[in-house]
Amino acid sequence: MFGDLHMEYKLNLKSIRKKKNCNQKDIADVLNIDRSVYTKYENGYELIPIKHLIKFCDFFNVSIDYIFGLTSQNNITYFNNFIDSQIVGLHLKEFRKENKLTQEKLAKELNTTKSVICNYEKGRYLIATPFLYQICHKYQISADYLLGRTN
Repeated sequence: MFGDLHMEYKLNLKSIRKKKNCNQKDIADVLNIDRSVYTKYENGYELIPIKHLIKFCDFFNVSIDYIFGLTSQNNITYFNNFIDSQIVGLHLKEFRKENKLTQEKLAKELNTTKSVICNYEKGRYLIATPFLYQICHKYQISADYLLGRTN
């Protein structure tokens, strides 16, 4: 289901790392994880969690949209390093209403439950990477915007 996401991560994470002459251990240290975990992200065996994705993007000054393949621009002019789940929830709810989606319909599209969407919108949990990716690609909306990193 997320094969194309894995491919984009694999290509983009590795490409950015190599351009900056960093090795996988360097990036793992930045993310405060084991090198083997980072290797799984870069090879597409696991999806990178939002918190690690943000650290990666902040370290290399690139946008999440670039990592997701939503834009060919590899930097952003403004970003917020702090992710507030309440703001993410408000942006998600705003997006959903602008697209005339009920929580049930969005949940069905993401193959999850209404309660998961409700918890995201209330800021109880930060949206999961695969759900963020699916929304952004299907509706052509910025991941950086949904996460409150850009205006």
